[in-house]
Amino acid sequence: MYLKSAVILLWFGVSYASLVFAARAWWEAAACAASLALATCGIGFNLQHDANHSSYSDRRTINHLVGLTLDVLGASSYVWKWKHNIFHHTYTNVDGLDEDINIGFWARLSPTQSRRRAHGLQHYYVWFIYGFLLAKWQFVDDVKNVVQGRVADNRMPRPRRWALLELIAGKVTFLAWAFVVPLLFHPWWAVLLCYGAISFVVAVMLATVFQMAHCSAPATFPTLSETGDVPRSWAVHEVESTIDFARGSRILTWYLGGLNYQIEHHLFPKISHVHYPRLAPLVAAVCAEFGVRYTVYDRFLPAVSSHWHWLQQMGRQQRTV
Repeated sequence: MYLKSAVILLWFGVSYASLVFAARAWWEAAACAASLALATCGIGFNLQHDANHSSYSDRRTINHLVGLTLDVLGASSYVWKWKHNIFHHTYTNVDGLDEDINIGFWARLSPTQSRRRAHGLQHYYVWFIYGFLLAKWQFVDDVKNVVQGRVADNRMPRPRRWALLELIAGKVTFLAWAFVVPLLFHPWWAVLLCYGAISFVVAVMLATVFQMAHCSAPATFPTLSETGDVPRSWAVHEVESTIDFARGSRILTWYLGGLNYQIEHHLFPKISHVHYPRLAPLVAAVCAEFGVRYTVYDRFLPAVSSHWHWLQQMGRQQRTV
């Protein structure tokens, strides 16, 4: 895991330095920007994700420091731990509590969400909407969540003292490397163009990987009972609302930080993703023994296609009460 981290961080550093200090022709800038976007996703999929789940290391300090890579990329690790670790992993695919399936009126991802006429075309245009989610996260969502002290319908304690200082320092650091330093060497329009292109690519990649693991026809979208509980037991709920894909690809497994083993991650979020390939057969066998639906797509593209068809289906069906 440490060797992998070193490779990804070196990849990020070389890509950034090449883009800011070496690239002169447009095609050089495009190549460096593409490399930087892929490296940024690599940090998100691997380093910050494991670290903020406390699965990167046995040591709390190392997990905390590596988890701050998310802050350096412009998104608060403090808010993310509440939004992702607590709310998403507890109420997966529950509308109103899982913010990951809510992108406002732009698209309908759950049967319980309201349907608009434009949603009939969402399977075509939503990929473009995905491209703006990272910038929204960096500049809008974190601030709104902290000010309101809530994520969706869930209350969240506002960061104080050191946690607040880390959040602010992360935003400042991000603005410095993403905008201030490049502006010393390049015109403003080129800096904004590169940020926009990189942010768009990263956002589409992140959204696609996470959404196709939950927002597809085989996944369940439960509603809470009158007592406010998920109707199935937590473990069964996590398995049936989650999908694995492309587990046979060692390259994808390496790059995605095991997020193609999404079921195993949801059941064992504090176990490092490097162990998921050995956990998966055990989980599948237990699910088969107890009659729990366990969904796996053998390849990447069929999983993307399943998400596309789910978007199409949600754009046509009326709301489920």
